[in-house]
Amino acid sequence: MNRRILKEFNKAGKAVVRQSVLIGEGFDPKFFTHYWKNQKGDVYLFVYEYGFLSKKENGNDKYVLIKWQDYMEK
Repeated sequence: MNRRILKEFNKAGKAVVRQSVLIGEGFDPKFFTHYWKNQKGDVYLFVYEYGFLSKKENGNDKYVLIKWQDYMEK
């Protein structure tokens, strides 16, 4: 279910969505298949090819959604 939800809300390859919206759809942030850490030290959790990062923006809890890219293999 997590993969389907992430895919639905991330059609462009990158998106920012309020956590409450995804959780309302049934998203479970404790379920993921692997993770990737970027150069800044942010850890994205992935459900197969769809990743998410928990972030606070303007006092709101949000998820930054991304799609796995080839350069992340390194």
